[in-house]
Order: sequence, then C-alpha cells, then structure tokens
Amino acid sequence: MKEIATALSKCSPTSAPGPDGISNSTWKQVNKINPSVLLQILFPLVSLGYHLASLKGSNGIVLDKPGKPFYESPASFSIIVLIRTFSKILGRIIVSGLLLAARSKSLLNPNQCGSLPGLSTYDAVLTLFNDVRTLQRPRFKVSSLFLDIKAGFDNIDNSTLARILREGRIPLYLVSWVSSFLGERSCTLVFEGAQGTPAPWNVGAPQGSPISPLLFLLYVAPLHLKIPRGLMFSYVDDFALSASSLSYQSNIRHLQELFEKLEAKALPPPRHLLFCC
Repeated sequence: MKEIATALSKCSPTSAPGPDGISNSTWKQVNKINPSVLLQILFPLVSLGYHLASLKGSNGIVLDKPGKPFYESPASFSIIVLIRTFSKILGRIIVSGLLLAARSKSLLNPNQCGSLPGLSTYDAVLTLFNDVRTLQRPRFKVSSLFLDIKAGFDNIDNSTLARILREGRIPLYLVSWVSSFLGERSCTLVFEGAQGTPAPWNVGAPQGSPISPLLFLLYVAPLHLKIPRGLMFSYVDDFALSASSLSYQSNIRHLQELFEKLEAKALPPPRHLLFCC
C-alpha cells in the first residue's frame, strides 16, 4: 500500500487521461476510500510479471507543428501519446524495483545522466567541464563530439532488451513484466477529434510512460565506450565523446574512429539505433 501511495503521489491530477478517460484524481480518490482495491489488482500483475492487454492501447493525438509552410508531409505533425493512467501507476511501481535491481547489478553505466534520481543537466555539464579541464592539464588539446540518437525510444527492441536484463541477472518477474509491457501494443491516431482504427505497435517504448526512460537507459548502457585519455557520457539520448592529444587533428581522427565503432554497435539489427551529429 505504501508503494501504491508513493506512485499516486507522483501522478499529476491534471494529466490528460488515456483511451479509458479515467483521470489520476479518480484513482487517488479510489485509493483514499479503500486502499485494498488497487493493492488487490496490482499485486498479481507485479508478482506474475504480466501487463494486461487491456492496458496496452493508447491514443496518439496528432498536432500541427507551428510555422510549417505546408502540411502535406507527416514530418509537419507531432504526436502526443496518451496511455491509460492505471498503466502509469503500475509503471511507477515497477520503476522503483527495476531501478534498484539494475543498480545492484551495475547495469546502468556510471556516466549516464538524466532520467535517474539525483542526476540532472547540471551534473552532465559539470562532468564535461571537469573532464575537459583535467585532460588539459598535461597541455593536451581536448575535442568533444556531441551525438543524438534519432527516435531512440521508438526503436527499442523488446527481445534485445529482455536479453540484456536476463544476462544482467534481473529478477525474472521484472524481465517478464517488461517483455509483456512492450509486446503487442496498439495505438489509435486522433486527428482533429476524429479517431482512426487501432494499429499494432510492436517496437519501441510508449511515450508518456514513467518506465520508458529507464528502459531506454538500460537499452543503451552497453553502447558506452572506454576512451583512453578521454571520456564518453550520456544524457538520456544525447551522447558526448571527448578525446585529448597533442593536436586537434589527432583528436578529430580519434573521434571519427570512435564514432564509427559506436555506430557499428548501435546500427545493425536488432538494435537499429541511428546516431546524428
């Protein structure tokens, strides 16, 4: 009950509900009247590692991107995905257990910032600044290459992530729940108030779910490289590679080699991640 109360306290009462139209404030009121209701529903799902099929549907609200000269291309629109609030509550409960397990098994790279408790943009900036200053002390030249993973959340492969979790000795009920959560999803596009037909969605983590950022961090953790006289760190889907030597030309060659190595690890199936400079 304490875990459920903590998860509900992090749910905004003003967040838009998913396809069922049930708001966070409704679940908070239910838990206030009778806390055992949510406990009896959620406990079997967590312990059995199962995400109900009825919770996997979502609405994709299609919005015009402002300032576009014309709207004949899909690139002129953005989609806000709304999932069921009950799924968010369950996701927050799973996050606490999965994060604890991942840290105990060292599955999260120490140079990952963002979407983790106690780590923010401030930490990322200070890390880069401190590392550059440290590398410059032997009178080295320092160069940094900044990369972004294109549509990273949308390209998480369920089977690859499950293998990472299993090999990392994450408890099986958590591995099973993650696989169930990501598998056999569907999304219904809503354009100008009109709903389309639900379409299957079998790759990627849903936008708006509290567990999606953590799943992405676990997915990309193996991509971190060890750089002699340098550093690689990331802030969610943004990566920075720093290298030092006696000349900028050497740094450029080294960073190019590192980029090609990183791209080789990220792009081939089944990972399908594309880095953009």
